[in-house]
Amino acid sequence: MATIETIIDDFEYLDDWEDRYRYIIEIGKALPEMPKSEQIDANKVRGCASQVWLVAETEPGEPGDPVMIFRGDSDAHIVRGLVAVVLAANSGKKASEVEQLDETALLSRLGLAEHLSAQRANGLRSMIMRIKAHAAAARATA
Repeated sequence: MATIETIIDDFEYLDDWEDRYRYIIEIGKALPEMPKSEQIDANKVRGCASQVWLVAETEPGEPGDPVMIFRGDSDAHIVRGLVAVVLAANSGKKASEVEQLDETALLSRLGLAEHLSAQRANGLRSMIMRIKAHAAAARATA
């Protein structure tokens, strides 16, 4: 899976929004398939028009600050790509870093804020809020 730095760099070379959407779809296709056993209601992200599933796990990190590992999937091509972008920005990071992610700055840097429909933008915010909630819960129980 591409890193968020790679995605940002690649976006800077793509001037046309059609090319950026195609790129988002491509990185979504590269996202590992989520097993059907994890595509359950408990893992569904509320507030998304498409179906989006998110699973969070932790690995040992610093005391009280585990490393977050996220997996996600969607039944829609562009949304699956957006899931890949969010996972690239958060998976493998310490829980405290995930909680502090400035998603508005990230979306602005990618130019996504002004090019997503209101429905997709709301779904993306819901996904990020869920990721931050997982990180906060992981720190609370670490």
